[in-house]
Amino acid sequence: MVPQEIPFMGDWPVPAPRLIRGETLAAPELPLVDVFGPLWADWIASAAEAKSAPPDYVVAGLLATAGSAIGNTRWAAPWGGWAEPPILWTMAIGSPSSNKSPGLDAVLSLIKEVEREHRQAMEGDLSDWREKAELAKLAESAWKEAAKAALKDGGDPPERPDVLRIGSEPFPPRLSIADGTVERLAVIVSKQPRGTLLARDESAGWLQGMTRYSGGGSDRPFCWEAYGGRAYSVERMGREPVHIDRLSIGVTGGIQPDRLKSLLFRLDDDGLLARFIPIWPDPVSLHRPKAQMGAERCGRALRRLYGLSMYCDENDTRKPWILPFSESARNLMDEFRVSVRAWEHGADGLLLSFIGKLPGLAVRLSLILSYLDWAMSDASEPQEVTHEALGRATHFIEFYALPMARRAYADASASKAERGARRLLDAVRARGWPRFTSREALRLDLAGLGTAAQLNAALVVLEDGDAIRPIEVPSKPQGGRSSRLFAVNPAILATVA
Repeated sequence: MVPQEIPFMGDWPVPAPRLIRGETLAAPELPLVDVFGPLWADWIASAAEAKSAPPDYVVAGLLATAGSAIGNTRWAAPWGGWAEPPILWTMAIGSPSSNKSPGLDAVLSLIKEVEREHRQAMEGDLSDWREKAELAKLAESAWKEAAKAALKDGGDPPERPDVLRIGSEPFPPRLSIADGTVERLAVIVSKQPRGTLLARDESAGWLQGMTRYSGGGSDRPFCWEAYGGRAYSVERMGREPVHIDRLSIGVTGGIQPDRLKSLLFRLDDDGLLARFIPIWPDPVSLHRPKAQMGAERCGRALRRLYGLSMYCDENDTRKPWILPFSESARNLMDEFRVSVRAWEHGADGLLLSFIGKLPGLAVRLSLILSYLDWAMSDASEPQEVTHEALGRATHFIEFYALPMARRAYADASASKAERGARRLLDAVRARGWPRFTSREALRLDLAGLGTAAQLNAALVVLEDGDAIRPIEVPSKPQGGRSSRLFAVNPAILATVA
């Protein structure tokens, strides 16, 4: 029991802001012109205005879409032994009224137009194939009957007729899909080697689904390889195995801040979330747009990107064309990797995982920016990744993507002790406890606070952050160890919503 004669605790200092939930780092400013150039910046800004959305959300859709449009047709290699596909995963974070979906749709709606044009263009080929398939069925039936008769009479069966060699059925393009199982995605990418885009209105369900058990186990390994463009085979009970030479799937979608925080504390830090570029801008004021968004300009650029093809080697195997880095770009990459190593100091958890992937992100982004420039102009196709393109990519990462990750992933980037301290503080606030004992804290049975050692580490964080203060408890008359008692900073209880 807590003694009744506890004296009033004196003045309290302000508790450490990092321990009070709800505090979020400020959103960085999007370096639109510096990274994308005046033509793309003008379109992005006008498209965002037409959708009453921050331009950041349009960028989230554009980067993932452009990366999947280039797909396995072009990869970039700073030097031998290191090549990256242009696949990006972006996450638009915001409240339901922030217009995440309209901002993403500024680009995603144009993909549907391009896909419809591709489907219409191949209708004739598909119709011809189906006619040949019907004739092939009849010819095969007649050939089998003739072969049976010949064998019965002791003669040689006739040769298989050429009409049966009709090839595989033309596959209607799937440039983007809104949902799909691993099995369905695998079939699409096996028939469409350039890759595709998974565009989810809400990403939380997809991320949670990555932990589900489906025949052969978790779907997360599939997603790891879908980001890396590596070979992968999908084998499920009762299904034919599907092999993919380069599994490349871009991802974009929206998520609410509260759902993201919930995922950050629930999902294991296995690198899946660290693959996303989190984009969480401040909302914009609503007003009528001044001009049309000029969708035809972006549409033309996307058509040019989707017009890229994989090249065939001497064995008729389709492969990406590898763009090398210029020598000055290689030198810049060396400098950037040194900066990344410095950023890792003091980082923890998910933020550390995100920072570790920044060199690869810089390679991918520099390739995408090179081809966005090309797609919006009449210039010839890039032959290398230049110092200038990589410079814009690293500028975007240092002054936008990294600060955004610090803003979005702050809760999951703290140490285990600090995360435990926040959980305990949340429980104390919810119960309105002005004081509590260590025994009462253990009885809460909170995740990460189930042992005395875990609780002690969290209590140290709370004491150092001026959130709690130990109170001396008189020894029990019968002896024995007393439960420790702590007073709670009144400012903590004042933050209850």
